[in-house]
Amino acid sequence: MAAISKRYFLFRTAQSLVMIWLAVTVLFFMFRFMPGDFTDVMIFRGADPETVEAFRKEWGLDDPLYVQYWRYVTNLMQGDAGTSLQFRQPVFEYVRMGIFNSFILVAPAITTAYLLGSLYGLLAGTNRGSLLERQGIVPILAMGATPSFFLAMCMVLVFGTWLGWVPTSGLISTETRNLYADAPWWRIYLTVDFLRHYALPFSAITLRYLYLPSLIMRTSVVEVQGQAFSYFQRLTGLPKAKLLRNIAKHSSLPVVTLYPVSMTRAIGGLVLIEIVFNWPGIGYSLVQAVLGRDYPVLMFVFFLIAVFIILSNYLVDVLYGVIDPRVSVGE
Repeated sequence: MAAISKRYFLFRTAQSLVMIWLAVTVLFFMFRFMPGDFTDVMIFRGADPETVEAFRKEWGLDDPLYVQYWRYVTNLMQGDAGTSLQFRQPVFEYVRMGIFNSFILVAPAITTAYLLGSLYGLLAGTNRGSLLERQGIVPILAMGATPSFFLAMCMVLVFGTWLGWVPTSGLISTETRNLYADAPWWRIYLTVDFLRHYALPFSAITLRYLYLPSLIMRTSVVEVQGQAFSYFQRLTGLPKAKLLRNIAKHSSLPVVTLYPVSMTRAIGGLVLIEIVFNWPGIGYSLVQAVLGRDYPVLMFVFFLIAVFIILSNYLVDVLYGVIDPRVSVGE
């Protein structure tokens, strides 16, 4: 196992913190310099100039930018992401359940796609020229080339409308919601009804993002098998199961690197999937925030996405030395 130097660990930690600060700064000024704000929506809805001016003073929109920036950063460090301009409630409270609903949909689906894709890539790469390698990749590529919203619509049409196997809309049915109205908020996620509503959006995301780990893992396996250490292990008569495990471990670095990338890409396409399945995730909140120029909500959601990308890459870099002994992190 490669050693991870303390110097490198501290450097990457400091670098990630600086990148998070840069993300906050860029998001703040980007949204401040964009044309139009929530007061334009108020004017469009018929608010008089006095009301608009009072709103700007109440929310500090007339303060200098550096004052607004310092206030926003200090509040964010204390766990206060601001208040939604549309709904007059703390941003985190407004998006909390949407973020949770999106996370429990995207994270398991992308993880499943990467596990299945890596398994296919391993089998295809170690069985060159087989039917599995030549023909098995065709449906995977076809689904990967299909826009996520179109794939979701096709699944709704086939499995929901024609076959009637599963519900096509919402998180749970009205009957289940009424039944658990007085139960803890998490209780509905343990019902069979939730799993039936969960099946289609989960499958749509899994199938859509299956192609990338499949292709990358297959290519990586082929390359690793051609390297000297793999050839030596075959010559020494290493058991096939152990040899396959070593090949999988050494081939996994490119797949692990792409995992957070696919996660963020899935979040980007999640808005359309949530609309198709009427899933009460962050996608709906984002659409409402864009239409209402609710910048505090937009800034916080994009900030969370940026933090996720930065921390994911940080963890991938640190774990490189653990996953592959050929890599010495810090050298």
